[in-house]
Amino acid sequence: MTNHKIILGIFIVAALLAASCKTGKLPLSEAAPVENAYFRKIKTTSDTGNIADLEWRQYFRDTTLQNLIAKGIANNYDMQLALKKIAASHATLNQAKLLQLPTLSFGVTSQSSTPSKNSLNGISLSSFLGQKHIEDYNAAFNLGWEADIWGKLRLRKDVALTEYLQMYEAQKVIQTQIVASIAEGYYNLLMLDAQMKITQSNLALSDTTLNITKLQWTAGLATNLAVQQATAQKQSVAVLIPKLKQDIALQENALSILIGEMPKNILRNRQLADISIPTSLDAGVPADLVSRRPDVRNQELNLRIANAQIGIAQAEMYPSLTISANGGLNSFKASNWFEMPASLFGNILGGLTQPLFQRGTLATNLKLAKNQREQNVLKFRQTVLNAVGEVSDALVQIDQLKNQFASETEQVKTLQSAIHNAQLLFRSGLANYLEVITAQGDALQAELNLSSIKRQQLSASVTLYRSLGGGWK
Repeated sequence: MTNHKIILGIFIVAALLAASCKTGKLPLSEAAPVENAYFRKIKTTSDTGNIADLEWRQYFRDTTLQNLIAKGIANNYDMQLALKKIAASHATLNQAKLLQLPTLSFGVTSQSSTPSKNSLNGISLSSFLGQKHIEDYNAAFNLGWEADIWGKLRLRKDVALTEYLQMYEAQKVIQTQIVASIAEGYYNLLMLDAQMKITQSNLALSDTTLNITKLQWTAGLATNLAVQQATAQKQSVAVLIPKLKQDIALQENALSILIGEMPKNILRNRQLADISIPTSLDAGVPADLVSRRPDVRNQELNLRIANAQIGIAQAEMYPSLTISANGGLNSFKASNWFEMPASLFGNILGGLTQPLFQRGTLATNLKLAKNQREQNVLKFRQTVLNAVGEVSDALVQIDQLKNQFASETEQVKTLQSAIHNAQLLFRSGLANYLEVITAQGDALQAELNLSSIKRQQLSASVTLYRSLGGGWK
């Protein structure tokens, strides 16, 4: 039987075995079924849109914030490390693409051997060639190839491709975190600026109250206790300013580090009051998270890798078909090594190898692969559940903070009016100093709370945007 008939026979046997063996996969729809709508929804949410579809420049319209985010994406060190990992994974992917191609090598060898005179080789060498040693010169191409009958090599290539895609998803996760962190830091900085302005204004008001109280004390219309109380009120406001300056500096440092620069002052040309709360916050449906949110996509790719690893483990238990060939020039004399065609030679070998006893290694590998898939299914479900929970939390915050902001705004208006009335009554002697101090203290706290709620609203809108998978486009 000729060589090509032997190889053909091996292919036929392998094809019959392949028809009877298949690898199992778990559909993603069974891995983590999701609801068609969020249980908690705000009125501005619809099922037809999704703010995650917006690029971050469209979602954040403040040009100062846009510049900070652009610097963060370009300079942040976590982002740069992610890009380096993508480049390394790309090299691995390129290597995996060649797995199904044959290996080819070229070698040149020269060998000289002197057998024992009493050995069969030594006697034969002396009798037929009249020599005590023999030389061998070889120059040949060596080719090896494994037929991918069970898709093992294809699955390994798929694993490499999926791992490469995971690096992209990891980079997206980092970018969404950077965008959200910079936006929240920027809004927090604007809040601190607003609180500083409120505190300084209240300090000036407390100073006016103190001066009036001193004048009344001089005129015998107020006691020394009133002066002390007014002084203490002014001091309680003044002590807030160093704390706010400290918080502003720390926030500026944190933002500088996020954008990959040395700690420095952050220039801003807008105030917290100038920033409007987004009115259209469409969250779409939970199923959108699987395709838009990078960390969910990353877990989905992990599940695909687990499916492929089961296929590989199964394929390792089946026969492997290998073909090897070599050919070139061979001679036992250097002088006629390159004579054509006398020195030409060629060999081809085909083999079908079925693992029989591997001390349980192959069966254990399959069990481990299936167990790993089960773990990845649980991680995938947990990631989806956490993502839905984060969106739901953000929706609740947005809805309730809107009500808090409205109530706090009314309270601030009432207390500011109370300060004005208390001062008028105090100057005319119809109100005492305690009423003025109390009104000023209540108004200060209410204004600080209002700015904090405004920042929380902006932060909640950022959280919703990130939770839906926005920020990487």
